[in-house]
This record gives sequence, structure tokens and C-alpha cells, in this order.
Amino acid sequence: MSDGYVWFEGIPFPVVDFTPEHMREVQENFVFKDEDVLILSFPKSGTNWLIEILSLIYSKGDPKWIQSVPIWERSPWLETMYGYKTLKDKEGPRFMTSHVPIHLFPKSLFKSKAKVIYIIRNPRDILVSGYFFWITSNFVKKPESLEQYFEWFIQGKVVFGSWFDHVRGWISMQGKENFLILSYEELKRDTRSAVQKLCQFLGKKLEPEELNSVLQNSSFQAMKENKMSNYSMLRGWLLDQKNGSFMRKGISGDWKNYFTVAQAEVFDKIFQEKTADLPRELFPWEEWSNTSRSQR
Repeated sequence: MSDGYVWFEGIPFPVVDFTPEHMREVQENFVFKDEDVLILSFPKSGTNWLIEILSLIYSKGDPKWIQSVPIWERSPWLETMYGYKTLKDKEGPRFMTSHVPIHLFPKSLFKSKAKVIYIIRNPRDILVSGYFFWITSNFVKKPESLEQYFEWFIQGKVVFGSWFDHVRGWISMQGKENFLILSYEELKRDTRSAVQKLCQFLGKKLEPEELNSVLQNSSFQAMKENKMSNYSMLRGWLLDQKNGSFMRKGISGDWKNYFTVAQAEVFDKIFQEKTADLPRELFPWEEWSNTSRSQR
């Protein structure tokens, strides 16, 4: 742990609530049920926004649940000791969340009919969002600069490993009836249609006023003001007391304010090389991504 990570099978994990022995226990012994709902993502892909949306879909837009129960209890992180303990003996349908790459995931998932939603986001925005988050967190190695974190990211030397490997692994499930890929950009551009797509996938029906409530109560501003959703209760422990926050901007394309032209060109080259054989429709942000921007 001295290097700021817990290592398991060559992948770095946070130092809080993780051990290699625990990770092995989760991988080998957690049993999925057909009625479970699993949210998967690489860190900083819009995971908590998706948890909030699903919480509201299942409560038919009633905000009481999201305003009274912390987000990490509504959809516990499977790979953490706390989440695993909470989930393993829980009765009935379970919500859960994970950042774990596919090759380290509990084997029982692939024999179940559990609903799986994989949220994917422009890795350039993930990089920038991750940098600003990790420098205020107390559970992973902190980068000294954005330049340093850029190098870590493109080399896959960040918590939960390489974004490229993570995405490649999980999208191999594309086409399965119980697996849905949703992009952060899709959620931002047309949240209403994305929520309706989620409802269809989950077999849920919302009345117009219920749908409006989902949209209203899962907005960035609503989540930022909700202490059960913004992780402010963890300041002083997992997050810096003063500046620690899960909620920064909640926008697409912010990377353009931080990447140099040279970094953008390097990232573009690596992205094209590592995703050349993958379907382009998986990466909607590439349609409008433009590296020849004017520098700030």
C-alpha cells in the first residue's frame, strides 16, 4: 500500500476498504440473482448520476428515497468490503455499482440474467474530471500535476487500470439481452430520451409527471444540493475537508479547457490506435471532438 494503491492481479485499487484477499472473495463467491441491477463504469463516467436516475425510476419519481438514504447505500459498491457485506445476504432485487474490469469480476454474473448497464464517457473528460477529483481524495495516490496524471492515464497506471482495457472488456457483452451500453454524452444531450431508454430496458413505465420528476430531481443542481447524493458527508475522511467533492461541473467537452494542443494530438493518436477495431457508434463524442481548438 506504500505506493498509494492496493494491487490485485496487476490492477491498482483504492487503499480504503480494499484488500487483495477481499477482492478474491468477491470474485469467487458473490452470487448474482436474475432480478439484480448492476451499474458498471470506469471512474468519473457519470456513475453517480446514473445511480440517482435509477433510484428515481424505481421510486416513480418520488424523491423521498434519494433525499433520505445515502447514494452508496442505495446502490452499494460491490467490490468494497462495506458494499459486499451489505449486498451478499440482502433479500429481493438489489441495486449495485462497480468499477471492476471484466476479467476480475464475479463469475456468477455471466450465468445470470441480472440487468447490466455500462455507462461510457469520453476518456478525455474522464481524465480531466479524474485529475480534479483524485487531488481532493484521501484514498488513492494523488497526482502532482495534470501533466503527470495525463501520463498515468494514457499508460493505464491509474486506479482500476486502463480505460481502454476496461471499455474493451465490458463492451464484449454488447448484444446480450440483459446488457445496455449508455453514453454520458447521450444522457447530457437528451436526458429525457435516455431515461425512457433505461425504463424500457428495465421494464419500468413512468407516467409523464413521474418522468418529469425523475428529470428534475436527478439534475446536476439537484444532486449538488442533496447531501445524500453529493458525498459531502464523507468530507474529512475520504475527501478533503474543504475542497473534496464528487460534483464539479457535470458537462461534456471540458477537456478542451485543459489539454494542450500537443496533449490532444497524443491522446487522439492513442485513442485511434487502441479502438481501431471497435464499432464507432460506441464513441458518439468523436463526432464532435475537435482537437484544433484555440488555446486558452
